[in-house]
Amino acid sequence: METESEPYVRLATLRQLHEAVAELNTARSLADTLQTVADGVVTGLGYELACVNVVQADGDLVVAAFAGSTAAEALITGRVGSRASWERRLLMGESWGELRFIPHTEGWVLLEDDVPQWYTEGPDPRFEDEWHPQDRLYAPMYASGGGSELLGVISVDRPRGGRRPGPWGQEALQMYASQAAIAISNARLRANMQRALVRLEREQQALRASEESFRQAFEYAPSGMAIAEMGGDQHGRLLRTNDALCRLLGRPASAMRRHSFSDLVHPEDIGTLLRTSAEGGRAELRLLRRDGTYVWASLRNSVVADTADGPRFLLTHVEDIEERKSRELQLAHRASHDSLTGLPNSAELRSRLSARLCSRPHAMRETAVEALDAAYGGYEGTVLYEPGYDAYDGYDGYDQYEERGGGQGGGGQGGARSVVPAVGGVPLDHHVHMVAPNDDPEADDGTKGLAVLFCDLDGFKSINDRFGHNTGDAVLIEVARRLTTGVRDGDTVARLGGDEFVVLADGLGSADAADLAVRLRNAIIPPIRVDGRAVRVGASFGISWASCGMSVEEVLQSADQRMYIEKRSRSKVHRRAG
Repeated sequence: METESEPYVRLATLRQLHEAVAELNTARSLADTLQTVADGVVTGLGYELACVNVVQADGDLVVAAFAGSTAAEALITGRVGSRASWERRLLMGESWGELRFIPHTEGWVLLEDDVPQWYTEGPDPRFEDEWHPQDRLYAPMYASGGGSELLGVISVDRPRGGRRPGPWGQEALQMYASQAAIAISNARLRANMQRALVRLEREQQALRASEESFRQAFEYAPSGMAIAEMGGDQHGRLLRTNDALCRLLGRPASAMRRHSFSDLVHPEDIGTLLRTSAEGGRAELRLLRRDGTYVWASLRNSVVADTADGPRFLLTHVEDIEERKSRELQLAHRASHDSLTGLPNSAELRSRLSARLCSRPHAMRETAVEALDAAYGGYEGTVLYEPGYDAYDGYDGYDQYEERGGGQGGGGQGGARSVVPAVGGVPLDHHVHMVAPNDDPEADDGTKGLAVLFCDLDGFKSINDRFGHNTGDAVLIEVARRLTTGVRDGDTVARLGGDEFVVLADGLGSADAADLAVRLRNAIIPPIRVDGRAVRVGASFGISWASCGMSVEEVLQSADQRMYIEKRSRSKVHRRAG
């Protein structure tokens, strides 16, 4: 009778197993899936109690779902058993395929371990395969339906009929555990994907909010903002500018995108811009407006880096500092110029003169280097060379002056350049050494130098005493104008103090300096009209030469002494004015 009904029992069990597995795929969350696994054991496999233990992140197993008894569910749900205790259980008892059965005769040693369990009492079995209340049957769940990674363990109790499951019942439970493992893995994957999607959505929302905040901060910032490209063929090209920067430079945003900051910066400030762009940081420089004028601006650069590809963009904050810079330049001008005449003052004169001098005197003689230069059309001029001398000894600094035709007053083409070749380890010296031409105009040998003309007004004190300081100031202002008009653009006219002036004129020979003194004296002599009256002053000039090896004070003292010699040599009639 039992043999005839076995196929029917198997078919019914298979149908129930199929229905229980189908339910596993309907759960919407991980918690629902775990509870469905426990319920499927009770409703589909014929057990009265089922417990699902799931591996946590730390490796221990927690009771995640229970079915069949609300009292037992309340007792053990959420409790945790250590991984070591579970591994010991899965090695005890009898192995039914992947199932592990621990009969009550061996399981008593497990009563004191930390695995959550329920206790039921009952009589000893009356026949061999009768189920005892303290029998234990575990169905491990492995990842991918049979791998080595343990996902959890299904515990079952009280099979209906009171008998231990036979081969078909064992196979059904094992198949169910395998499908449950797949369902739990899928549920975890869905849960992780949902969390990832939620996190991604939140990150995207935060990114959109951040981008909107940046856009508003960028567009509506009271000072200029720009984003420029870094690297590639379009390095430095402006990608985006805000309204404040467009207003500052008088250019529309569409036109700004055709330029880079290197197109807009003053030529003298290009080096500062390149250093700031490469390193980030801050710089003060001049930017070109649409009307052709320049405006002083402070640039603060931040390199926006991409962790994969390196620096990509340059975020630049542009602040208008024209007013502050104008005040600074005014203060600097006041510190270096005479408040009455606007000419460079004594300190500025000494600074310009000091920049042209070094502490090393030079004797002039031709060298083989000079001969070679002349033969190959190279350097034209006198070459200075001292054997065994380090070209940088005694060098006090040299401010490069802009070259121009005919020489320049604080630095230019006068003097002789020391061109010492780097032979035998001796470095090149590019300092323009000052030498003095022959003092006798009749014996001019063609040497050019930096002439220092010391001018003292004749008769100025009597004008000051007779007509007052206002008239005296007006005379000084007019004399300063006439001196400035009488020299070249690059020459320096400075007021040393009182009625004393100094002219620096570079690239002159002795005859040239004498002619210049005569022209300036003749320019000063004509009457000067002040408050309806005409007054006259004369001028005495002393000519000295700035030469390396001399100090600034020695150069000025020499010119001063020669001026007094010239003043005494002229008759009183020629010096009289008023």
